Amino acid sequence: MDIRYGAHPEDAKTYDTSRLRQEFLIQNLFVPGKVTMVYSHVDRMITGTAVPAEPLALEGGKEMGSAFFLERRELGVINIGGPGTVTVDGKEYSMDKYDGLYVGMGSREIVFASTDSANPAKFYFNSAAAHKAYPTIKVGITDVQPTRLGTQNQSNDRTIYKYFHPEGVQSCQLVMGMTVLEPGNMWNTMACHTHERRMEVYLYFELPEDAVVFHYMGKPDETRHIVMRNEEAVISPSWSIHSGVGTSCYRFIWGMAGENQTFNDMDGVAMTYIK
Repeated sequence: MDIRYGAHPEDAKTYDTSRLRQEFLIQNLFVPGKVTMVYSHVDRMITGTAVPAEPLALEGGKEMGSAFFLERRELGVINIGGPGTVTVDGKEYSMDKYDGLYVGMGSREIVFASTDSANPAKFYFNSAAAHKAYPTIKVGITDVQPTRLGTQNQSNDRTIYKYFHPEGVQSCQLVMGMTVLEPGNMWNTMACHTHERRMEVYLYFELPEDAVVFHYMGKPDETRHIVMRNEEAVISPSWSIHSGVGTSCYRFIWGMAGENQTFNDMDGVAMTYIK
């Protein structure tokens, strides 16, 4: 498990491109036949993937100091690959593309599997610390009520799918969802915002091989960018904006953890202020 420590915004101002990428960018996530994880000290969020040929178990480790992975954690999973299954303490959940699964604290055995190893599932997950056990629930993409935002004129016509949130599948502190940009639209989350009360992780995917996203981060008056490619993730501390523009349309999965779960608890940044 890769470990990432927190960064003070005053220190982040001095980072060059290489250091920014080292601290915040998560690459090489979807490795066939492996579970890959990054542990961030920012709100103790774990970002990970499982790409099973044969079944893969999710296991705890020294980094977590627990007997099993979800002893004191909760888990949100979204499949972005071929069909597969997630088995939780012996109960199997079928997972088609874009289906989600919330797994509550205390679940001991988590096993990821692909239906067809030639077209493997790609399970992306976020895990946050938890203090209460909520039921394990599958959320199919057809179960999620879509919300349309943005306009074609602003190049940000998009649909938001909220998987795990206070008005839907209950969780302890984890909130997850997916945003889909319509063809011809490239911008997300602009005008931008911060939310001092929680951090966020973005996974950008379904980008063409030669496409990139310029992901913007930093304090609103001291922004930086990280160039990202398909199936790469980025850690956004609570003090940082998190916005991007791509050379094509794309999808991204967002996961949040922190002080509260209020989706609209954001500190907006006026377009006249951002620098």
